[in-house]
Amino acid sequence: MPIVHITSIEDPRVAVFHSLTEQQLRNRLHPEQALFIAESPKVINVALAAGYQPLSLLCEEKHIQGDARSIIERFPAMPVYTGNRQILTSITGYTLTRGVLCAMHRPEPIPLNQVCNNAHRLVVIQGVTDTTNIGAIFRSAAALGIDGVLLTPDSCDPLNRRSIRVSMGSVFLVPWTWVNNPIDELHQHQFVTAAMALTNQSRPLDDPLFKTLPRLALIMGTEGDGLPHSTISAADYVIRIPMHHKVDSLNVAAATAVACWELRFLPDSF
Repeated sequence: MPIVHITSIEDPRVAVFHSLTEQQLRNRLHPEQALFIAESPKVINVALAAGYQPLSLLCEEKHIQGDARSIIERFPAMPVYTGNRQILTSITGYTLTRGVLCAMHRPEPIPLNQVCNNAHRLVVIQGVTDTTNIGAIFRSAAALGIDGVLLTPDSCDPLNRRSIRVSMGSVFLVPWTWVNNPIDELHQHQFVTAAMALTNQSRPLDDPLFKTLPRLALIMGTEGDGLPHSTISAADYVIRIPMHHKVDSLNVAAATAVACWELRFLPDSF
């Protein structure tokens, strides 16, 4: 295996872990060269099991025969960069508590029809830019049986390093893609759309009607401003979560989790 000991933070071979911004990693001009960073053996193995391909590994030396061993043995030609803790902390900007980072090739976005085909429940993320919320939404979506996630271009990239970490690799488990006009495009795929918002027309989340819909897409917006009025007015339904103690809303990730559970697809109901 090609083990490379790094002694300088300026070593160009580890630039992908150090000096490239998230925007540079995405490489919109040359998408075939786009990358992302996965952290921790558990998350890396989830990505590998989902078919993602590794480029290189960065880890403390003790992990070469420890937590990273199975990954290294599976890809013997993959460069493995290592060094002392001080050097690795300088490269990554923080102490590697989980010990292993992997640069991986970013695949082409999945076509929308591939996400929608055979799906019953989708989550649409519109204008959510907080990486922690994105990761948490994906984790809930995966755990609670959502078939796919759609994101508008003004939302955060699910393959952002922090989003991946917060999701514990769930971004690799749920099919997702970008969509410009979610409501119009979902209607073309015979989905009923429901916007999560507080309006006079909002129906409670536990309205029995929603459990009778075989294809339903739940649209979630950012916490501050919520969904645009154009989205709310174009959606087939507007939904709210019944609250107590005069609380008017939840964090978008928490609200998504509650809604995913309540609106989960129950085949026996059809």
